[in-house]
Amino acid sequence: MTDTSTDARHWIDLEDRFAAHNYHPLDVVLTRGEGIWVWDVEGKKYLDFLSAYSAVNQGHNHPKIIKAVIDQLQTLSLTSRAFRNDRFGPFCEKLSKLSGYDSVLMMNTGAEAVETAIKAARKWGYRVKGVPDGKAKIITFTENFHGRTTTIVGFSCDPVARDQYGPFTPGFVTAEYNNLESTAAAFDENVVAVLIEPIQGEAGVIVPSAEFMQGVRKLCDEHNALLICDEIQSGLGRAGHFFAHTMFGICADAVTIGKALSGGVYPVSAFLAKKEIMDVFTPGSHGSTYGGNPVACAAAEAALDVLVDQNLCERSKELGEWLANEMRAIDSPHVKEIRAAGLWIGVELHESAGGARKFCEALERAGMLCKETHTHTIRFAPPLVIEKADLEWALGHIRKVLTTG
Repeated sequence: MTDTSTDARHWIDLEDRFAAHNYHPLDVVLTRGEGIWVWDVEGKKYLDFLSAYSAVNQGHNHPKIIKAVIDQLQTLSLTSRAFRNDRFGPFCEKLSKLSGYDSVLMMNTGAEAVETAIKAARKWGYRVKGVPDGKAKIITFTENFHGRTTTIVGFSCDPVARDQYGPFTPGFVTAEYNNLESTAAAFDENVVAVLIEPIQGEAGVIVPSAEFMQGVRKLCDEHNALLICDEIQSGLGRAGHFFAHTMFGICADAVTIGKALSGGVYPVSAFLAKKEIMDVFTPGSHGSTYGGNPVACAAAEAALDVLVDQNLCERSKELGEWLANEMRAIDSPHVKEIRAAGLWIGVELHESAGGARKFCEALERAGMLCKETHTHTIRFAPPLVIEKADLEWALGHIRKVLTTG
């Protein structure tokens, strides 16, 4: 018998009893979503201002994406890559032409896409650059977030993500984010790649300078190393561009994407690269049973169509600039700094404010959902389909909460 309780405490108690305690969510239990709105089990309506960490850029349950997935589920769901299917090739062509990258390697999660990028960079370093076997290095950055696999947390600077998960994979060197001198000092003849978030989301929407990003591109060229941009959160319109790194006037050698690649409907990610990089993979050297399955391709193709047809990158840029300016005009004793790129805003609070979570809880009570990061920063990221009138409504609540605390 299906459990239909409308008591939020019932669901929270079940989760606390039977699920691993590896998250600390707000105590709201959601049961339905449509566009920019979600509803909880008690019937309360909320404006989603987190978008599942940018996975729902196209809005909840976009009808075009849902229809594409249902149609495909009724036809063919999975072949594995042991056989071909008629959705895979056409989707790879669409993504390649839209992104400007020669080749596509599909996976399921963002972390898998990053692991793919690491493997590609190392193999490219050995086969093409000529780095001695086992000596390849990849430069990463302070406050990075690329996922939670054992390899990735090994080069994390977050003790909560990293502690007691070692021993870690060698071959990574850390430079200071937005510090070109530190980055230059990290290079030597065995560096095969730089792995960087063009905007650091988990760290609190940290936007580097154009001079830094352009300098990193130049250093990679000088040292014959790959520039790999992790666009899993920042890409597909979130920062007001299809890829955030292009806002700095540069082009990466390879990119990882995920989250909004399916509009939040299905786990889909991809590693995009120039052909000379992707060609290091040969049959059997890398793969995934579900990577590139027909349902994933159907969801992602529809999600990309929505992104383009509804001009979501342009909307994010225009509305994001307006919202950021309005938020910077709020006279709040609690706000230390506001950082923004497109419809992606980090509001860092003074330590004296007592942490960002209580502000998120106050916004929840007002009918708006967002989430704290790094203790003192509120991260705002509404679906890109949001209208200005809805942003004005949200701004009223944000202003009230930030000024009263």
